Amino acid sequence: MISFKSVSKLYGLVNGVNDVSMELSPGAFGLLGPNGSGKTTLINLITGQLRPTVGSVEIFGENPWGREEMLSQIGLCPAVDVLYSNVSAFEWVNYQTRLIGFDWSEARERTLEALATVGMSDAMHRKIGGYSLGMRQRTKLAQAIAHEPDLLILDEPFNGLDPIGRQEMTALLRRYLANGKSIILASHVLHEVEEINPDLMLLSNGRLLAHGSPQEIRDVLSNQQELVDGNIPEIARPGFEDKVRITELFIRCNDNYILAKRLFDSQQICSLAISKDKTELTVGTTSVREVYTLLPEIAVKENLEFYEFRSADGSLDDLFSSLMKIHRGES
Repeated sequence: MISFKSVSKLYGLVNGVNDVSMELSPGAFGLLGPNGSGKTTLINLITGQLRPTVGSVEIFGENPWGREEMLSQIGLCPAVDVLYSNVSAFEWVNYQTRLIGFDWSEARERTLEALATVGMSDAMHRKIGGYSLGMRQRTKLAQAIAHEPDLLILDEPFNGLDPIGRQEMTALLRRYLANGKSIILASHVLHEVEEINPDLMLLSNGRLLAHGSPQEIRDVLSNQQELVDGNIPEIARPGFEDKVRITELFIRCNDNYILAKRLFDSQQICSLAISKDKTELTVGTTSVREVYTLLPEIAVKENLEFYEFRSADGSLDDLFSSLMKIHRGES
């Protein structure tokens, strides 16, 4: 579906994307990275709005640059507002759908269906200038899906949506995938992307740091011994070297005492501590992989219910920092 071969895009002396190579088959993909990491540049290369400075891009087997007919296969929901305040959602989506090549009658039908799908039927004849941010997001999504593209690209689509709107957006995207379509969802918030269970592409400073399933990326990180910053405590324990680097995991389940007792048997566990309110277990380990393996076994054996699992270095910023260290050969 998508092929990047040694692609770089320069803005003067600034690298928008830097030597990216990847092959994507149809499916769901999460494009993750901090603001300014190159996500929008990558999207603009896919949609043919930018031409690479170096390397080649192919979408559905063809170079997208200057090929307007390819846009009928792609739906784009951009991060920025491109809506006119003095027209209605119906007028906007209908106009965009007709630009794809549909006649007036079919464009109208598709517009009504798309606006109903995103929950905008009641407000579709009001001027966009009076819409909330969430309503404008829904209108952009309707425009992106009205022509039923094979590839739907969404850049920060959850911005401005309330919790119910986020849930509805996630359900819509899952239905879209279930119909055999493909999605690229760009975001700087990991949990938003995880809801559609995609493969992940992690960008930072224009570089593609990792590409694969969440499990594959987690395995890469689990195999590293020093992925965390220096503020993670170093402790000594019999059976280990004098000092070992540990990762802290925070777990909440229905019986933290039983869980701590079972984890203590592992030689990879350096420390265990239960919070004063008894709701959280802090686990210090030299092998996150070991904990990943043990938890399902313990849960089944002891009939435990887990409510939360997080790590001290589990934020997206720390994840990118860890991957950058690997790329630089520091870990």
